[in-house]
Amino acid sequence: MRALRFDRFGEPDVLTLVDLPEPPAERDTAIVAVKAASINPSDVKNVAGRMIQTTLPRIPGRDYSGVVVAGPAEWGGVEVWGSGGDVGFTRDGSHAELLAVPVASLRRKPRQLSHAEAASVGVTFIAAWCGIVEAAGLRQGEALVVIGLGGVGGAAAQIAKRLGGRVIGIDRQAPPPDAPVHAFVDGIVTPDQGDATLRIRQLTGGAGGAVVFDTVGGSMFETALSMLAHRGRLVEISATDRRQVSFDLADFYHNESRLFGVDTLKRDLVASARILEELASGFEGGSFRPPLVDATFPLEQAETAYRRVAQGARGRIVLTPAG
Repeated sequence: MRALRFDRFGEPDVLTLVDLPEPPAERDTAIVAVKAASINPSDVKNVAGRMIQTTLPRIPGRDYSGVVVAGPAEWGGVEVWGSGGDVGFTRDGSHAELLAVPVASLRRKPRQLSHAEAASVGVTFIAAWCGIVEAAGLRQGEALVVIGLGGVGGAAAQIAKRLGGRVIGIDRQAPPPDAPVHAFVDGIVTPDQGDATLRIRQLTGGAGGAVVFDTVGGSMFETALSMLAHRGRLVEISATDRRQVSFDLADFYHNESRLFGVDTLKRDLVASARILEELASGFEGGSFRPPLVDATFPLEQAETAYRRVAQGARGRIVLTPAG
């Protein structure tokens, strides 16, 4: 099979297209022909050497959609999708024509999604689910503030809306007019509207957000904290530009605030599959929309594709290993 592989860390040019033996289907393992595999920012960071758990040499790639070509008979020819915090880091990933996965992680791809769309869901929606549902426990009628309306922020807005929440987004600029997030937010706050915390207070009747989902972190942490309602829950998933933050501890406990950290890398293929199973009905019923796919690339153009992601592509960039 053909696969992308890197044996040293660096810029995307360290990725090499190689021919490797096909992975074997063992008793608890199935082989998937990868029809599509998105490139996440964490994949770019992985190649750059910013993921300390990664062992080399390694095939990168976390998300995939494809067809089972070997394994249990009942799964033969079935279209599946998947993601995992181990795949691409401590086990070979999805940026290859074939991928070996645990049989326990197999889940049917929603029929309404193309392979490219299904391969774009994993990391973004799993991160949003872990933050909104598992960590913060958003309840019907509560106000959610989402900082950063990219892939994860857009997914968070959709999940919150399905739960009956009210969603307010914050971003440096409004998303493109055709971005799915517009159908799920009740308002978007941008810098031209003035102080973001004041605007959130105005839009929530002075209360603030019952949940603030911060996809940016770092320099946005203090601002996110200031937006919380009494007993509000702040969810952090990133430290984009700063690892060290500070805040007024007295204000924090007087407000009875709660702080949650979420790391999707702690969910392996099997744990991630359970979340995708929860999400599938939303896509099948039409209440969830997949991320916009900006462009698809064959494995031969992987370096260009990785650089597009590194430069901050607004839509999803997808590789098509098995066509």
